[in-house]
Amino acid sequence: MRDSVGTGLDLPLDQVLVGDCIDLMRRLPPASVHAIFADPPYNLQLKGDLRRPDDSLVDGVDDEWDRFDGLPAYDAFTRAWLAEARRVLRKDGTIWVIGSYHNVFRLGATLQDLGFWVLNDIIWRKANPMPNFRGRRFTNAHETLIWAARGAESRYRFNYAAMKALNEEVQMRSDWFIPLCTGQERLRDEKGGKLHPTQKPEALLHRVILSCTAPGEVVLDPFFGTGTTGAVAKRLGRRFLGLERDPAYAEAAKERIAAIEPISETAALVTQGRREQPRLPFGTLVERGIIPAGTLLTDRARRWSATVAADGSLRCGRAQGSIHQVGAAVQEAPSCNGWAFWHVEQPGGKLRVLDEYRAELLGTA
Repeated sequence: MRDSVGTGLDLPLDQVLVGDCIDLMRRLPPASVHAIFADPPYNLQLKGDLRRPDDSLVDGVDDEWDRFDGLPAYDAFTRAWLAEARRVLRKDGTIWVIGSYHNVFRLGATLQDLGFWVLNDIIWRKANPMPNFRGRRFTNAHETLIWAARGAESRYRFNYAAMKALNEEVQMRSDWFIPLCTGQERLRDEKGGKLHPTQKPEALLHRVILSCTAPGEVVLDPFFGTGTTGAVAKRLGRRFLGLERDPAYAEAAKERIAAIEPISETAALVTQGRREQPRLPFGTLVERGIIPAGTLLTDRARRWSATVAADGSLRCGRAQGSIHQVGAAVQEAPSCNGWAFWHVEQPGGKLRVLDEYRAELLGTA
């Protein structure tokens, strides 16, 4: 894959850039990335129940980066980085933004104000949440991910069949039960403490990236932290670009990603359902002589037969139209998948379904 992504300007792929995310995004080509995952500052309510009785923060977040001089400052920051994110996102790209109750509602409003089209809100239910020490509120056991297309007109990618396969052939729901980042996956500092207080689990990013990208596509993370997005993207055969203001986090991310071995090209492919497959008109088979005009089609039980016309339509008695329309008409049914209904008789009397011809042609295209 070229590093220009069709824009005429270089896109620094598979790199971690150090600096302010807004300034760095302004240097990127427009419409150059396929997907964005963003875990922005929470804008913590410092007197809320994230604190222990001794007034220390439960999750260890006590950084000036996560504190702003009031909501107007936070909202201005949010609008600025989301505006740049929308500029660098391709027309048919999607963005994931994750937040807690401190900031997710403001993020969602700004997304909509800027023209993003919200597709889902996903609840990440944590299998092992931090307890509520003061006992004055419910235990905060989830975060919310907002998934949005660049605009209402976007023909965004959703790997529905892949998500269903990941979930044992059951439709993937919008509530995800995934543990916090723990064990060997958690990056540690020289004292054994958490290197980054809000490091996200790789399982979460695996599901996000697999759901909306194809191998070779580009994922941008403007708040890269210790590089979970890049690590998972590299493993899954995607390209990535990380932006991080803290040099120590950026260096840790680089070391982490360098140790990742990508899976094979075959393993990186996602399962495709029929709606994700390329469309092929029946007329293409006719004009290429694969199923020439004049061919007689029949259903599996040989109850009906139809003649193929030069324009790819079928004739069966008074019924005429597409393979789907005529299949529905002869059965007196509201609809019909003509690719699965109609067959061609082979030498020796064996029937071959139309869908096999389509799959064969798509496989050689």
